[in-house]
Amino acid sequence: MLFFPLSWYTNLPADVPHTGPFNPHFVRDLGVVYIVVALAFGWSARNIDRSRPVHLALTAFFAGHALIHLADIVVGRLPHSHWLIDTPGVFAPALIMIVLAVPSVRRRLGGT
Repeated sequence: MLFFPLSWYTNLPADVPHTGPFNPHFVRDLGVVYIVVALAFGWSARNIDRSRPVHLALTAFFAGHALIHLADIVVGRLPHSHWLIDTPGVFAPALIMIVLAVPSVRRRLGGT
């Protein structure tokens, strides 16, 4: 995303062109967001006992992202094909993060 934004925009299997015209600045901004999210995941994995606030912030990001996609599909801004396209990379991660945010699930997995 940072180094080849047009390639990312046109070649990602998620049909990104359905979401609007190419904007290289915006794509690079999102590249930075995903680097920060990856670093937060890495920190959380290494510090599971104190990662709850970071996990909740990541959950808010993933859930908000999924809600935007859901709304865009429901109102017709994205084609219905995005139900299937977005499930592995948008909807499933959000659901997993929400489930893992439940305190009893976290305790069972060794977190606090």
